[in-house]
Amino acid sequence: MAENSVERDIVGAGETAGEVRLWQAVVVRAIEDWMSGPVRQRQQGDNYIFGKHADFAMVCQSAGLDADDLRTRLSRFRSRHLHEHHAIAA
Repeated sequence: MAENSVERDIVGAGETAGEVRLWQAVVVRAIEDWMSGPVRQRQQGDNYIFGKHADFAMVCQSAGLDADDLRTRLSRFRSRHLHEHHAIAA
C-alpha cells in the first residue's frame, strides 16, 4: 500500500507508472498478435490497430503513446513487409 502511495506521489494523481506499463504491455501484445499470430489474430490485430475504433486510441493514451503516430509507423512497417513478401514470392 505504501509503495502505491509513493508511486502516485511521484507520477501524479493520474495513472501510476505500473498502470502505464500495463497499458504498454497491452499495446505490445496487440502488435505482436498483428505481426506474428495465427491468421485470425493477425486480422483481428489489423482491425484493432488500424480500424476506426476508439479503443486503440484510448489504450495508447493510457500507455503514454500517440495512437496516430504509432499507426503511421506501423503502416510503414506493414507496407515495407508486404513489399518484401511480394518480392520473395516473385
